Amino acid sequence: MLVSAYSISKTHSTKAKTASLNENTMAKSFYDFKMKDLNGKEVDFSSFKGKKIMVVNVASKCGYTPQYEALQKLYTEHSDKIVILGFPANNFGGQEPGSNDEIKSFCSENYGVTFPMFEKISVKGFDKDPLYRWLSDAALNGWNNEEPSWNFCKYLLNEKGELIKYFPSKVSPLDQEILDIINA
Repeated sequence: MLVSAYSISKTHSTKAKTASLNENTMAKSFYDFKMKDLNGKEVDFSSFKGKKIMVVNVASKCGYTPQYEALQKLYTEHSDKIVILGFPANNFGGQEPGSNDEIKSFCSENYGVTFPMFEKISVKGFDKDPLYRWLSDAALNGWNNEEPSWNFCKYLLNEKGELIKYFPSKVSPLDQEILDIINA
């Protein structure tokens, strides 16, 4: 009987999660998303209309973690044209083990991060967040099937919320191609 109760509970939980995923992945536009920032406040992505957007999966214990500095510099110098959205994820090598509060402290104390940072999510696998499903599924975003291959992958969207470019981890946020797109 105990196994049956567990099985029923597990099935119900999976069905609820699947229904939630199906509902959230129906987003037709980037601007349809609403997610919680590191303070637990819901952020409506429609508030980013009219600016270019860079979505980055971040981690605090990665060889690419120093890119936080470049991301902050990009945000500081070009915040009139672009917003950077950081999404902590623990999908690669367990390199973001911290809680949301620990991540917030780390980013503030070590890199002076002021760009929007969101609650930790999954960016890959069966539990991939609906936002990253949208970013990495051509049927949803119009052209791209590339999902993050590691921490600090970057998705660039134009002022209309259309995905226009994917950059792997090794590309610096201050790469000339990125700067050219921002200034175009």
